[in-house]
Amino acid sequence: MPNKIRIATNAAPPSLGTHSQAIRTGDLVFLTGQTGRDPETGLLEEGLEAQTRRMLSNIDAVLNAAGCTPADIVKVTLLLTDIKNFKAVDQIYAAWLPGRGVTPLPARTAFAVDALPAGALVMLEVVAAYPNE
Repeated sequence: MPNKIRIATNAAPPSLGTHSQAIRTGDLVFLTGQTGRDPETGLLEEGLEAQTRRMLSNIDAVLNAAGCTPADIVKVTLLLTDIKNFKAVDQIYAAWLPGRGVTPLPARTAFAVDALPAGALVMLEVVAAYPNE
């Protein structure tokens, strides 16, 4: 059985269900999908742009707790309640990613879904490579 390390931080919203914010196993860190919930209030930010920015901030916090940064991301899964929002979310996401044009961009899959937890408009799930020491 591989060693699994639970990652948790108060700088990102607590889980709404029966799961961890992230799990590290070997050289990989798997983050649970993050939405635009404020970690202090637990409430969603208002509007797509604010939810997207908060979602990325939450991902930063969980990555940091795991000893990673956005530069360590290798795969993301983007979930949208309206695929028409893809371009707007992608512009914010692209500006957030470090080293654009210098390092390979993460692999990405995007889906339109019927609904997301707590009425979120956008969710991002991340897999990162734990940096070699």
